[in-house]
Amino acid sequence: MPSSSKVANESVTIVSKCTVFPEKNSTIKSLKLSVSDLPMLSCQYIQKGVLLSQPPLPPNHLISLLKLSLSKTLSHFPALGGRLSTEAHGHVHILCDDSGVEFIHSTATHFQLNQILIPNCDVHPCFKTFFAFDKTLSYAGHHQPIAAVQVTELGDGVFIGCTVNHAVVDGTSFWNFFNTFAEISKGITKITNPPNFIRENVFISPVVLPLPAGGPNATFSGDEPLRERIIHFSRDAILKMKFRANNPLWKQQNTNLNDKEMHEKTGNDFNKKVNEVLKPKSEISSFQSLSAQLWRAVTRARKFPDTKTTTFRMAVNCRHRLEPKVDPLYFGNLIQSIPTVASVGDLLSHDLSWAANQLHQNVVAHDNATVRRGVKDWESNPKLFPLGNFDGAMITMGSSPRFPMYNNDFGWGRPMAVRSGKANKFDGKISAFPGQHGDGSVDLEVVLAPETMAGLERDQEFMQYVS
Repeated sequence: MPSSSKVANESVTIVSKCTVFPEKNSTIKSLKLSVSDLPMLSCQYIQKGVLLSQPPLPPNHLISLLKLSLSKTLSHFPALGGRLSTEAHGHVHILCDDSGVEFIHSTATHFQLNQILIPNCDVHPCFKTFFAFDKTLSYAGHHQPIAAVQVTELGDGVFIGCTVNHAVVDGTSFWNFFNTFAEISKGITKITNPPNFIRENVFISPVVLPLPAGGPNATFSGDEPLRERIIHFSRDAILKMKFRANNPLWKQQNTNLNDKEMHEKTGNDFNKKVNEVLKPKSEISSFQSLSAQLWRAVTRARKFPDTKTTTFRMAVNCRHRLEPKVDPLYFGNLIQSIPTVASVGDLLSHDLSWAANQLHQNVVAHDNATVRRGVKDWESNPKLFPLGNFDGAMITMGSSPRFPMYNNDFGWGRPMAVRSGKANKFDGKISAFPGQHGDGSVDLEVVLAPETMAGLERDQEFMQYVS
């Protein structure tokens, strides 16, 4: 039943809460958690949402539309309307029992979009209040909803925040659910990307993950002071980094020039060289180049001695890496983490191309055999995913600029921004978003200790690429 307690939470007033049930009963009884799902039981629920302009509907009509659309969407994603269950032998399943998801209607109408979308500033703290299930570990899906949607009215816009259990979805599945929710809200009757629930791949394992009674604890504190910024990189800036990563010798010959001077010196030749670098098949990618630039700059800002080891960890989608390939719309987690390790001295004494190549070689090497080896390694020593920054020198890159975040048009236009909640954030946690305009630009959500963020902002080699 809806509750209208109107509880104030800092900047947000909760108007009502209710449970939304799937429109149709699930035809799937249960889904077994995989080798990629199980380690996420100690991770917090994913919290991501979209900021939209003022809807053309009155609030009560909007809320009714979104509840109805969510109910229809859950019929296509029955796992999200279920609960986790651990059987006697220790295997964890999703019971697709139509228990429903939480829906929250809240208001923060004292906020205008231009107050909370300020460029070149830290992310406004109000966004942290636009999501359900703060600090909730995914194991809690045994006794509470697997997903929640919070709709927050603003003075001249609305924020739709989705919170979903990370042992049930990875980013690919999360955004497919979000996109489908938007599609149905817009009036589409035949969804574009129906999820695939077939559990027939090497990640479906008989091995049991031992868990403590009552469930695991978080692997990071979440209490340390942090700053968070969205840092925007234009397509042009990213191509310049990619050019430098793929052409170390050309950079050495122009070592004293910044990008502006280099462009003035070479004119159209620079753009020709950038385009030429796009042709080889084994090139260092744009995203690897950007990641390497960030790795170097954050490591510089942390001021560690040369002998300290630093780690850059990237999550990779394994659907297309396996042979035979798994359906791109496979529902669940199908990711592995690739750590790249270097001493501070090596990372900072070499140029960008060296760091980018370290990342590139690890990603290229992560083929079918490597994926399968990773599964076998986990089966021989099943454990939870160690999310956090345990030695102060780690960076963890999550999400992806390839995710269709800005496709979430609920019927009155594309999102103005993508933002996340408090979940899974610590010093060195980075999330990559596509730029709003779909023009090849990238936004990095950067979470760092305050003194490290200040150092990053003073790093001219890094900041020359920031829009």
